[in-house]
Parts: sequence; structure tokens; C-alpha cells
Amino acid sequence: MSLEAARLLLANWEPRDALDVALMWFLLYQALLLVRGTRAFQSLVGLVALGGLYLLSLRFELLTLRWALDKFFVYIVLAVLILFQEDIRRGLASTGGRLFSGFSSDPDSFAHEEIVQAAFALASRRIGALIVIERGASLSDVAESGHAIDAEVSQELLSSIFHPTSPLHDGAVLIRKGRLLAAKVFLPLTLSKDIARYFGTRHRAALGLSEETDAVVLVVSEERGAVSLVMAGALTPVADTNELRQRLQEIFAPTSSAARVGFAAGGR
Repeated sequence: MSLEAARLLLANWEPRDALDVALMWFLLYQALLLVRGTRAFQSLVGLVALGGLYLLSLRFELLTLRWALDKFFVYIVLAVLILFQEDIRRGLASTGGRLFSGFSSDPDSFAHEEIVQAAFALASRRIGALIVIERGASLSDVAESGHAIDAEVSQELLSSIFHPTSPLHDGAVLIRKGRLLAAKVFLPLTLSKDIARYFGTRHRAALGLSEETDAVVLVVSEERGAVSLVMAGALTPVADTNELRQRLQEIFAPTSSAARVGFAAGGR
């Protein structure tokens, strides 16, 4: 933009223009929150990259590239609506939940102590477990792979589910807002090769889900009797109940930086 054009823009600037720009930025921010932690996010990054290419084609008069992108963008809105209709639906529901979350307490916080106690009780008995705690991104599609339960979280319930004789002990449990939503849930495995050999299927599943969503996953290893916390594609061993309790408090605190971008991992 030239200096003269900038002066002309400022000369015609009105208060409603500021409101217009602020509303647009708010909508863009909400759109990012809507897809954050979903499988559509990587596709959105690709679309942004294509938008950048389109701007370059305009700037440097790359006619062939501009023609191809023009044809592509004609159908992009329809394609996005069709390909990501489930993510959009879940994102809108999640956004609505955030808008009204200030009117009620977070029931998930009441379940943390039960989860902490259950994780280390299972670890002491060398019983494997996989506990998924939903955050911003909805995991309804993941829950559909398991058995619906919808019960209040308790140490006794978690211990009974993961007992080797239980028909629900395979897979993960999914916790949403202090409720155990489903059990025997199957998670996507990570494709990463950068993972220790002694980590089993539970750890790979925890990493796989955390790479695609913003969920927090607790893994109890039956071989080593160890508890690990997995988030944002990083796996961190947890030494005791106090450390795990503190980790969960940091992650789920509304103003915590860990709640936004994850904590520094001690390695996989």
C-alpha cells in the first residue's frame, strides 16, 4: 500500500470501520479455535498456504498458477463443508460450550483426584490403563468406537474397568466434564518412529490421539508399573500422585500457559 493510499484510508476512517475490523478479527479467531486440535487443522494450514500462493501469483503475474487456483477456489467452500462437516459440527458445539462455560463450575476438576488415585493404584498392581481427558476439541467420534457408559468418575470405577478380567479393560476410557463417557475406546496409533522400543500399544495410541487433538492422555504401563502423561505429541513420565495432581492443575487452569500450548516434555 502506497503512502498516499494510506493517507486516503485514514482520512475516510470512521468508528464503524474499527468495529468492522474488530468483528472480522474476532470471527477469524473463533474460526481458529473451532478447528484447533481437530483433524481439519492441518488441512486449514494447507489452505492458508494455497492462499499465500494465490497472492504471490497476483503480485508477480503468474498467470497459469493464478488460473489454476481460481478454478480451485471456486469449489473450495463446498469441499470444506463436505469433507469437514463433522469437525465443523463438533467445533460449533464446542464454541457454544465455551461461550456459556462461565455460568457453571468445571465438573472435570472434581474428577482429577479420582483419576490421580486410580492411575497410581493401578500402577502399583501392574495393571495397564489408558485414560483420555477431553479438553477443547470434541472427541465424540472417538467415543463412538467404544461402549457408552456415562457415569461419574471414581477410583473404584476406573479400577474395575481396567481389571484384566473386565470385558472393558482393552482400549481407553474417555472422560468429559467429570463424567466417564465411554470405555473400550480405540485410539489412532502414532506413525512416528521416534519412540522408545519398550513403549507398547497403549503409549503409541496415547501419542497418536494427542498428535491429532488437544486431549490429555494418561498411560499406565503394566510391564513397568509407570505412569506417563501424554499431551501435544509429547510423553512425560510422572513420578507420583503429587506430580500428576500438579500437572493436571496446571493444564486445566484457565489462565495457564500449559492449558494453551502444553507443558515442556521430558522426552518420549
